[in-house]
Amino acid sequence: MPRYFFHITHERTEIDRVGEDLPDKHAAWKEATVTAGQILQGIDGNLVPGRDWRMEVADEFQNTLYVLHIRAEKPA
Repeated sequence: MPRYFFHITHERTEIDRVGEDLPDKHAAWKEATVTAGQILQGIDGNLVPGRDWRMEVADEFQNTLYVLHIRAEKPA
């Protein structure tokens, strides 16, 4: 079963060195969206304008498959 990695950037980059075995890239996408939702709930107001949140999903060869990007902006 292939291994997928979920790297997070918010204030600093956290590299996923363990990863997760999942059946395919579609399962990795589902895991990314579920996990991203859980993480964003836990940010508790710490996502402020000018400070973005990003999750990069990579395969076992560290090829980027997907990027989820939340951009916080304050309109001018």
